[in-house]
Amino acid sequence: MKNFYIIFLMAFVFIAKTNMAQSANGSVYADTNGLYIIKVQGSHYERGYAQGELLGSRITDIFQNYVMPQFGNMGTYNQIKGIVAAGNLFAIDSLFIVEAKALINGMNSVNTNLLNLEYSDILLANSMLDIKSIMQSKAGLECSSLMSWTVSAVLIRNQVMVIHVPSEVNEQPWAEVGFAGMISVLSGFNANIGVFQHMMSDDNSHGTLSGNYEPIWFTLRKAIEQADPNQDGANNVNDVKHFINMRSQGYADGYIISALARSTEMQDSLIAMVAEIAAAAPYITYRSNSFADSIPSDNLYTANNQIARNNSMNFCSRYNGIRNNIANGTTMGLVANRHLMANYSHLSANYQFMTFAPELDLFRISIRETVPAYQSPYVDLTPSVMFQENVSIRPQKAEWTKLQVFPNPAHKSISFVIDWNLFYYQVFDGSGREVLNGETSSKTINIEMLSKGTYYLLLRNNAKTLRTPFIVY
Repeated sequence: MKNFYIIFLMAFVFIAKTNMAQSANGSVYADTNGLYIIKVQGSHYERGYAQGELLGSRITDIFQNYVMPQFGNMGTYNQIKGIVAAGNLFAIDSLFIVEAKALINGMNSVNTNLLNLEYSDILLANSMLDIKSIMQSKAGLECSSLMSWTVSAVLIRNQVMVIHVPSEVNEQPWAEVGFAGMISVLSGFNANIGVFQHMMSDDNSHGTLSGNYEPIWFTLRKAIEQADPNQDGANNVNDVKHFINMRSQGYADGYIISALARSTEMQDSLIAMVAEIAAAAPYITYRSNSFADSIPSDNLYTANNQIARNNSMNFCSRYNGIRNNIANGTTMGLVANRHLMANYSHLSANYQFMTFAPELDLFRISIRETVPAYQSPYVDLTPSVMFQENVSIRPQKAEWTKLQVFPNPAHKSISFVIDWNLFYYQVFDGSGREVLNGETSSKTINIEMLSKGTYYLLLRNNAKTLRTPFIVY
């Protein structure tokens, strides 16, 4: 079976500084070669809260010195933020909204939310590419300079990797390399799949205010976070296609998505793929190593122009650099791949340079500090070790005596009496797996879908956590 390696050459990302080494559901995994890595685990709420605790001052730095200035003035920023908050512009899963709210709560808990950020600020930052495209075509909003990815001291000091170990039964461990406050994926990977988003530079289509698009970075998160979303019993590039295909009317802008899976897959088309997606028809175009893209042998390369879409074959200088120097493309191991990318496909504003080889259990990354990332020393990480549950991280102690549910045992629903208006709930089974969660103001929770057994209910607001066992018969 052929071996595929994708090296991600990245010219964008952020980070920030923290005053904390550990929170209830998160800890610092590593701080090496300029890369700050944290690990969070638990539910969406718990992982968001931990990010807010651990990265709060960094998030403030990013918003104050990068995100907000990108919009020119605060009037424009607040206008666009209001559109995002209204909820009609983008299709964002409710769990990500819960996570964004939890992140703000985490920042507030350690007094790092100096800008009084709200959850809609987090959603805005995680949708900036999509916003840029839509607002460029909206009269009265000038966003032409939005996302100018040049060398920036703010970006250099604000690069971070977040490792997620979810408690949700339908999710799997994964990691993203992005900016502090990023709850979506620009580049990321799980044990079997890596994904990366590029801009499609030669596409001029733009989204509309009524498009109800899913922000591309949230699509990529779902592709590596959800366990076997297409229910085919495998974890390969078809998982990425599954979520892209759900957006049959395209995305707010032109993007190129790289995806890589293990080389042990039976078909090459399941190992590596490139998706060229846009706001205008054809909305989605795929290519694999069988496409006649002028890259020899079994190699698949992605740069920043359309190749398969409309059969454009529009080779940019970086693309030509690879195809003119790859020779016959055989025996392409890690060293040869990295050499090619560093010498013939680099960018002067390169912030991150990554190699992902899932069959070797390897993620290699170098980041920009004083020189471009492709010239910087790299760090090797082992995904199977990264994704192990950290037994030293335990949820904060909960109060057992102040919460009672009725009826108990129960069959269809449980109720309780508390004086909270809005709170987050979680239900765990006897093995500690989370089986239900959500944000609600209701004092009754439907449990009809639960099997017989003992469960634990946990309720949480900004100030307190309550927990109690109950039985389903």
